[in-house]
Amino acid sequence: MNTFNEPDENAGRFYLRLLVAVIFVLACCLLLAYRLYALQVRSYDDYFQKAEENRISIQPIVPQRGNIIDRNGIVLARNFIAYTLEITPSRLPSVGRTINENVEKTIDELSRIITIEPRDRKRFDDFRRDNRRLDSVPIRTRLSDEEVARFMIQRYRFPGVEVEARLFRDYPNGPLASHLIGYISRINKDDVDEIEKRDETSNYRGSEHIGKNGVEAIYEADLHGMTGKEHVEIRASGKPVRSLKIEASTAGNDIELSIDINLQKVAEAAFGERRGALVAIEPSTGAVLALVSMPTFDPNLFVDGISTRDWSQLNNSIDKPLLNRAIYSAYPPGSTFKPFMAMAGLYAGKRRPEQQISDPGFFSYAGHTFMDDKKGGHGRVDMYKSIVVSCNTYYYMLANDLGIDGISGFIGQFGLGALTGIDLPGEAEGVLPSQAWKRKRFARQGPQAQKWYGGETISVGIGQGYNAYTPVQMASAMAAIANNGVVMRPRVLKAVVDRQGHRQASPPDEVRKVDIKPEYLEVVQKALGDVTRYGTATRSFTGAQYRAAGKTGTAQVYSLKGQKYDKSDERKRDHSWFIAYAPFEEPKIALAVLVENGGFGAVSAAPIARQVIDAYLLQKHADQPAPEDPDAEVEDNDSVPGPQGTGEAR
Repeated sequence: MNTFNEPDENAGRFYLRLLVAVIFVLACCLLLAYRLYALQVRSYDDYFQKAEENRISIQPIVPQRGNIIDRNGIVLARNFIAYTLEITPSRLPSVGRTINENVEKTIDELSRIITIEPRDRKRFDDFRRDNRRLDSVPIRTRLSDEEVARFMIQRYRFPGVEVEARLFRDYPNGPLASHLIGYISRINKDDVDEIEKRDETSNYRGSEHIGKNGVEAIYEADLHGMTGKEHVEIRASGKPVRSLKIEASTAGNDIELSIDINLQKVAEAAFGERRGALVAIEPSTGAVLALVSMPTFDPNLFVDGISTRDWSQLNNSIDKPLLNRAIYSAYPPGSTFKPFMAMAGLYAGKRRPEQQISDPGFFSYAGHTFMDDKKGGHGRVDMYKSIVVSCNTYYYMLANDLGIDGISGFIGQFGLGALTGIDLPGEAEGVLPSQAWKRKRFARQGPQAQKWYGGETISVGIGQGYNAYTPVQMASAMAAIANNGVVMRPRVLKAVVDRQGHRQASPPDEVRKVDIKPEYLEVVQKALGDVTRYGTATRSFTGAQYRAAGKTGTAQVYSLKGQKYDKSDERKRDHSWFIAYAPFEEPKIALAVLVENGGFGAVSAAPIARQVIDAYLLQKHADQPAPEDPDAEVEDNDSVPGPQGTGEAR
């Protein structure tokens, strides 16, 4: 029987399948080889970096904040080290709970070891909400040594909770100069937004505080410093193993102020319980020697986040202690406006120094009578006498002759009604009225409201009406008179000093030279010099070892239409002003004093100025309130009664 092999018709199909399988395996091997190449060669650096980041934690090194010192080297703001108990929510052990539940349970357990008050919990929650960029959040600050010891014994029970040594801000003088120095407080959401806008997020990583007001805020960039980095090797649990590399932080610069804190102390003490403001300036440079706003507050309350009770007391107080009256509050200047009016009259050719007017004790305009303070008037009055005795009638007439735009056009050169440019946040412009100003101010109230009336000019002439200036503006303007018409920009910065001791001084900044003849300026200077010898401020400067120039002012707060004040309602009394410089021959200090509801300028404000000038020139550092001089009321002719009759003079 013969046999033979017949071709298997399935063999071709088998070999085809085998070929496809081989190709598939080869493709997979090639793909695997490519991925191995991509992971281990081409993307090596990227994955190595990610691995390192899982192994290495970069911790911020918060820089030491710079100190703030006065012109004599006395420390006004400094740092100290204290222990803080901090929680890192992401590192808390989780047993079927949310992160927030873990945090609450951890805080409850911590409170059995260390005192944690409701205020601490609220501050923790607020800070955690506003600063999500931070890993570690403080639950308690300024731990005592005993509290640190109690926690460290049981530290093993609290993974994710650490005791850290932190720098804290301290204001050793408490409320003294608080409006000037300002304060720091915890960074909130608005601060974070501002930091991001400035593209400084990396520099504030780990920082918990930022300057909020005063010098602390305006010079934040200098004071904060540059944040450093520490590269720390960590375990999978997040526990640090060792420090690999440190990029040191750069401490903030020290800020040296032009302020004399001892003079500041005298000035604040001179106010006692009275509300008001004082600004003292060195006329030749614009350096601010003292800047007072009363009442004041303790900036230390804000460092760790102010309590609800303390905030309520400060914010709701009728005396408004948080308000910086020196640069923000604008007041009618009263008769302190008259020296500037006198120069405006000389400049415009509307008055000559020797030219006299007859003062019958009133001025009539448009059917209304504007009264002088002295019944029967001052008789024949020239420019010198008008300033020394503070004659209202003289300036009623002069204002009428100048017109409102003639007044504002000249007096604006002294910086009244405009920002002085002082290096503090929150300065107000005030108001130097003019026709253009009124049109803009009342633009929404129609043409009738925008119209300027002649009777309004009469009131402006004696420092009333729409006039409103800040104490820093009045001090700067008086300094310009003392400096022979040169206006210097007020400034509180004297120098920036880095950690190597390199000192960058802040140079004087001349703003402008007032366009007035020297002989005209001398007329006003002479009259101001005699206000303290023969005029309305005589009693306050009796026995002074120097000659001072000054001008009292009494600014009406509440219109009584010819009636008498109810002296029991203190807050309706006139504001008390005094502007001055000394010594008369070579001025070293110029100042403006404002006492809210203090009455006559010679009664309340002038005695404060005398005490401050004595302290600066004679080193007489009184620590008692300057006494009021009730007898000065007889000699002070600055009060500003309104026009007789009803209705407004127009």
